[in-house]
Amino acid sequence: MPALKFCANISWLFTELPEFTQRLQAAASAGFRAVEAAWLYDCDIATLVESKKQTGLEVVLLNTPPGDMKGGDLGLGAVPGREQEFRKGLELAVQYAKALDCRRIHLMAGRVPVGADRTAVAMEMEATFVQNLKHAADVLSKEGILGLIEPINTRITDPLYFLNSPHQAADILQKVGHSSIKLQMDVYHWQIMDGNLTQNIRKYFPLIGHVQIAQVPSRNEPDSAGELNFPYLLSLLEELGYQGYIGCEYKPKGSTVDGLKWVQEYWSRHQ
Repeated sequence: MPALKFCANISWLFTELPEFTQRLQAAASAGFRAVEAAWLYDCDIATLVESKKQTGLEVVLLNTPPGDMKGGDLGLGAVPGREQEFRKGLELAVQYAKALDCRRIHLMAGRVPVGADRTAVAMEMEATFVQNLKHAADVLSKEGILGLIEPINTRITDPLYFLNSPHQAADILQKVGHSSIKLQMDVYHWQIMDGNLTQNIRKYFPLIGHVQIAQVPSRNEPDSAGELNFPYLLSLLEELGYQGYIGCEYKPKGSTVDGLKWVQEYWSRHQ
């Protein structure tokens, strides 16, 4: 079975360093060959491209812009009435992705409006999301970029996030019906919302276009104390033949470098 590939999420790792360009260098020095990030839109594209060139790193994944975070936004894909903002955000994400030769964009769904009943708005939000995803599929397929949707748990991380389970995501993907949109599996969120990881991973594996990891419930390193058996889960992904990157999207308990023993041991076993 081929070895798995890991990328550093530089929105979560190496945050001891204030600049993303510094984090790129730190990730390369730590042995990573690739990185992912939530949002790089405050950074100059040319500067990022130069840093990518200097480090030799691959940029694996970016998120679409979140919208007005101070105003309560966390993505716009499923938010009715914000379709034009979603499209502008998608254009910006594609601009950065093309410059960085990044082939995956997480299309953030967004939140249920404050004070709204989730059940009452679910159908309209889903219809908006499907419509926006179909538009994104047309745009991304022409650029050779894969769009991804990610369920985020509503029990710990974000009670208002619209897309919160792999089952809901699979239903939406079926309605979109386009190979340029797939499922982003963060096992941290999946475990909190549904558990049953072995069966869910096997069931939805054909839909999965990217994987992220963190221990539950602390969201620390995979080898920290918690609910998840990562040697087993990684072996399962190896067995299934997963060939994409696995994003390390966790909160280091101490310094990032001190917490990388788990991945360095994996690399040494698979040299």
